[in-house]
Amino acid sequence: MRNTERHRVKEANSLWHVYKTVPFWKVVKNFVVIQLARYTPFLPVKNWLYRTFLRMDVGDQAAFALMVMLDVMFPERISVGRNTVIGYNTTILAHEYLIKEYRLGDVNIGSNVMIGANSTILPGITIGDDAIISAGTLVHKDVPPGCFVGGNPMRVIYDQEEMSRRQTEDTFLKD
Repeated sequence: MRNTERHRVKEANSLWHVYKTVPFWKVVKNFVVIQLARYTPFLPVKNWLYRTFLRMDVGDQAAFALMVMLDVMFPERISVGRNTVIGYNTTILAHEYLIKEYRLGDVNIGSNVMIGANSTILPGITIGDDAIISAGTLVHKDVPPGCFVGGNPMRVIYDQEEMSRRQTEDTFLKD
């Protein structure tokens, strides 16, 4: 299950309490930085923006494709390992506002991970090193290292053992 902190609210739904949970000017700053980075074609500049202004832990040579949407309220709760690719238009959330509660959770994406385009990663998720996430996947639970997962709901397509076997048989990868 996802590793999230649950915070109950009374009266109106939790989104009406948003600026009690996160400062307004922090959201404004994060929104501007994220929008600039979404359209920036220069990967080192994106990573610098994320590290400097959003306080994210971003590994060397991590690559955020065009239009990746990071959590605008709690981006500092997202970490991405080295040499990871996050595909076009992927959304990474560290919060969710519900009717009677809101939830916060760290998102930890390992090294050498491939996340396909148009995927959504929910709060409280850990994606292990060398994992592959198929395009269009809703990542609603942890992904073990070295696995290939996909779909909605997400399921394991190949476990780490099967992925290793397929990679050793792949003539393209042999050099």
